[in-house]
Amino acid sequence: MDYQFKTIEKKWQQFWASNQTFKVNNTSDKPKYYVLDMFPYPSGAGLHVGHPLGYIASDVFSRYKRLRGYNVLHPMGYDSFGLPAEQYAIQTGQHPAITTETNIKRYREQLDNIGFSFDWSREIRTSDPSYYKWTQWIFMQLFNSFYNTDSDKAESVDQLIWIFETKGSKGIEAVCDEDVLEFTAEEWHHFSEEQKETELLKYRLAYLRESTVNWCPALGTVLANDEVKDGVSERGGYPVIQKKMMQWSMRITAYAERLLQGLDTVDWPEPLVEMQRNWIGKSIGASVKFALADGSDSIEVFTTRVDTIYGVSFLVLAPEHDLVPIITTNVQRAQVENYIEQTKKKSERDRMADTKTVTGAFTGSYAMHPLTGKQVPIWIADYVLAGYGTGAVMAVPSGDQRDYLFAKQFHLPIIKILDIQEIDEEADSRKEGVYINSELINGLSYQEAVSKLVSVLEERGIGKAKVNYRMRDAIFGRQRYWGEPVPVYFKDGLPKLIKENELPLLLPEVDKYLPTESGEPPLGRATNWKYQGGYEYELSTMPGWAGSSWYWYRYMDSHNSEAFASKEAIDYWQAVDLYIGGSEHATGHLLYSRFWNKFLKDIGKVKEEEPFKKLINQGMIQGRSNFVYRVLDEHGAGTNTFVSLGLKDQYKTTALHVDVNIVNNDILHLEKFRLSRPEYAEAKFILEDGKYVCGHEVEKMSKSKFNVVNPDDIIEQYGADTLRMYEMFLGPLEQSKPWNTNGIEGVHKFLRKFWRLFHDASSNFSVSDEIPTKAELKSLHKIIRKVEDDIERFSFNTSVSSFMICVNELTDLRCNKRAILQDLVIVLSPYAPHICEELWVLLGNEPGSLSYTSYPVFNPDYLIEDEFEYPISFNGKMRLKLNLSLSLEGIEIEQAVLANEDVQRYLDGKTPKKVIVVKGKIVNIVV
Repeated sequence: MDYQFKTIEKKWQQFWASNQTFKVNNTSDKPKYYVLDMFPYPSGAGLHVGHPLGYIASDVFSRYKRLRGYNVLHPMGYDSFGLPAEQYAIQTGQHPAITTETNIKRYREQLDNIGFSFDWSREIRTSDPSYYKWTQWIFMQLFNSFYNTDSDKAESVDQLIWIFETKGSKGIEAVCDEDVLEFTAEEWHHFSEEQKETELLKYRLAYLRESTVNWCPALGTVLANDEVKDGVSERGGYPVIQKKMMQWSMRITAYAERLLQGLDTVDWPEPLVEMQRNWIGKSIGASVKFALADGSDSIEVFTTRVDTIYGVSFLVLAPEHDLVPIITTNVQRAQVENYIEQTKKKSERDRMADTKTVTGAFTGSYAMHPLTGKQVPIWIADYVLAGYGTGAVMAVPSGDQRDYLFAKQFHLPIIKILDIQEIDEEADSRKEGVYINSELINGLSYQEAVSKLVSVLEERGIGKAKVNYRMRDAIFGRQRYWGEPVPVYFKDGLPKLIKENELPLLLPEVDKYLPTESGEPPLGRATNWKYQGGYEYELSTMPGWAGSSWYWYRYMDSHNSEAFASKEAIDYWQAVDLYIGGSEHATGHLLYSRFWNKFLKDIGKVKEEEPFKKLINQGMIQGRSNFVYRVLDEHGAGTNTFVSLGLKDQYKTTALHVDVNIVNNDILHLEKFRLSRPEYAEAKFILEDGKYVCGHEVEKMSKSKFNVVNPDDIIEQYGADTLRMYEMFLGPLEQSKPWNTNGIEGVHKFLRKFWRLFHDASSNFSVSDEIPTKAELKSLHKIIRKVEDDIERFSFNTSVSSFMICVNELTDLRCNKRAILQDLVIVLSPYAPHICEELWVLLGNEPGSLSYTSYPVFNPDYLIEDEFEYPISFNGKMRLKLNLSLSLEGIEIEQAVLANEDVQRYLDGKTPKKVIVVKGKIVNIVV
C-alpha cells in the first residue's frame, strides 16, 4: 500500500476527536506540564501558513512531554471580543456574535486539519457569557481593593474604611491619587456617603478618572497606543486625536516594583524582558515644587538630575496639564489654545518618538526658582506628556538635548553649571549662556551634591527624594459594543457594583453598533437597559486585554460555574510551564497578565506570583512574493504582454505581484494567470526555454502582496504531517524566515521514504523480527539522542534534518527490523503524528496508545565505535577501505591488511618495502 496521506490523516483526526485522546485530568500520579499558546483572535480570513508556526512547535513539545511521562495540559480557545468583528457588524448590520461564531468554526476546521493534540474539552471563548462572567468578577475584586504599601499587596477596601473610621487618613501608606484628602476619624464619620465614595475611588485599584486618551471620532472609540500608527487608527486609517475623557483605569502602577522584580525570576527572552523593564521605566530622583510667581499654586516636577537644578532656565508643561488654562494669560491664550489643538492630532507614541523637532507655546506666566528665587518662564510643549511623572519638567538646556534645542528655538537662557561632576560632556563643551557657581554644592561630588540638595529641599518643604516609574495606569474602557460590559451602575453620579449573584451582566441588544446621536457609546442604544429599572449602567465596555489577562486559569477548570477555577485545579496546574507567542505582546498582554496574576495571588485565589515560567517568542514566517513583468510601450503605458525574468532587461517593464498559488517553483501557470483577472484573459507571454519564470522577493505575508499561502492548500497537496515538519524545518523557531513552497517537496519525499521502510517492493506491509545489526542500532540511538536534545532546547529544525539522515541510513542498510522501526515511529510521532499513528497500529499496537507510550531510552553503548574503516593507500594513493577491529594493534593491523585479497591483488606479487600504520587513521603501503 502506498502512502495515502489524505485517508490516513482524516482517519486519525476523527479517531482523536471521537476518543478524546488528548483529554487530560486535573489529578494524576504523573508530573504535570502546562503548555500554552497565545490564543488567536478568529478573523474572517482564517489561518495562513504563518499562523500555525508557534502552535506546531508547542504541539511537538506537548506530544514529546507525554511520551516522557508527563500529564500534559495543552488547551486552545479564542480571544473573541474585539474591534474587527464590531467593524464588520457596523458595515453589514450582522451581530458580531454571528460572524465570530462563523470565524471560530473556520479556525477550528483548519486547526483540526493540522492535527493538534489540544484538549478541546477545555475550549474557551472570551465572548462567551460563562467566561466573561469571571472577567467581570475579577473587575469587581479590583474595584473592591486598594494597594497597601506597608504590606506590599492588595487588600480589601473594607480594611481601608476601617482605618479611616478608627485613625483617619494621616500616615496611611497606600497607592492613591495625588489629590487625596487628609482627615481625622471624626471628620470621616461626618462625611456624607457621596464624599466617602468619592474619596474611596481615589484608592481603588479599578477607578474612574479623567484621562487623556487616543480618541478616534470615525470609530467612535478610544484606542490603545498599539492601535494607533502615525496619528491614524491601525484599522481603517482614521484620524486619532488626544482627548480628555472620564475613563475606567487600572492602577497597574501599584505593582510597578513587583512587576520589575518578577522579571528576574522568569525564563524569558532577554529582549522581551528589556522591553518590559524599559516600559516600567524605574527612575530614582526627586520631586521639586516651583511656586507660581503670583503665589496662587505650585508646579511639581520630577527629576533624576536634581544636581542640575541651578541650570533650570524655564519650565515646560504638557499641553494637557490642568494648570495650563489657569495660568495662560489673555495675551498668550489664542496661541496656547491653537497649540493645544495641534497637539491633539498627535498620538503619545508620535510625541515620544520625535526627538529632533521642538515646538511649543509660552503661557505668559512665571514660576519662582525654589533655590535662587529668580523667575523662570512657563511654556507648554508636546514632548512633555501629561501621564508621565507630573506632566511638567524643569528644563536644563545645558544638561538635556531636547531642552537645549527648545532653548535655542525660542531664544531662552542656557545656564552653565560649574563644579558638579558627571555633567553631560556635550553640554560641557557648549560656550553659550550664563555661568553659575553655587556655594551650596561647590566642590561636592555628584552623590554628595544630590544628597545635599534633597536634604535642603526637604527641610524647606519644597521637595523630597522619590522613585518614579514611566509606566502609567492602564485605561480600561472602550466606547465599543463588542466587549465585556462593566458590571457597574451609577447612583447619584457615583459608580456602584452590581451584586455578584447578578453576574454575568449580558450585552444588551442594540439597533446599530455605532455611538448614539448624542455621542454615547453603542450600549447607549439599548432600550430599557437599566439596573433595577432605574439606574444607568456603565456604557463603555472592557478593552480587548481584559479577557486575555487571566485565561490560562480558566483552561484549568473551564466548566466551573462556581469559580473561575477550583482551588484543586489551580493547586495542581499552578502556572504555565511553557508559553509560546509573539513578541508584539511584550508591553500589552504580557504586562497586564502579570499584573492580574499578582493581584489574584494577593487576594488568595492563586498560588504563583508569575503566570508564565518559560516564554518563547516564535519568529514570523514571511511571504515569498512572486512577480510578473509587464512590457511597457514607447509612451510608458502598460501592454498586455509579459516577459519572463531572464529576458526582462531587454524590455522596458514594470513588476506586478502575482498570486503565489498559481506559481510552482517560480514557474507561472499561464492559463491560471489568464483566468486570475479579466484584464489578463488575452495576455501574451515572452518565454524562456518554453517557460515563464517569475521574479521573487521576501516580504510580509499579506493579501495585498498576493503571497498568502493557505495551509488548507498545502495539506490538500502534501498532507498535514508534511506541513508540520516543513514549518519546523524552515529555521530556528525564534527567527523570522521566508516561506518557500519550493522546498516542501523534499519533506514530502522524506515521509514517503519513511513509509517505504515498512513496506516491501510490492507496497505490502513487511517488517522483520530479526535482531538488529550494530549499524542499525547505531542509527536509531543517534536519532533518539538527537531529537531528545533538540526538543528540550526547542531546536526543532535540526531534528528534521536528522530524521532525513536516519531514514537514508536505514534505507541503505535495507532495515525493516521491528525493534528499530517501532522506536523510530515513537521518536518521529511528535512531528508527524498521523503517519506514525498508522504505522504504530500496523506494527500490532493498540490504536491511540502511541501518544501515551514511553519515549525510547537512549543507550550510549550503541554509539561506541568498535570498528574503524581504514583507508588503505599504496604509495600515498588511497585505493580501498577495510573495516578492522579497533582492538587490533600495529602489527596485527598490518597482518590483517596484507592478508586481504583485494590488497594482494593491488600488490600483484610484490613485497612491500614498508607498511605505515596509524591506528584509527590510515594504512599506507610503500611498494
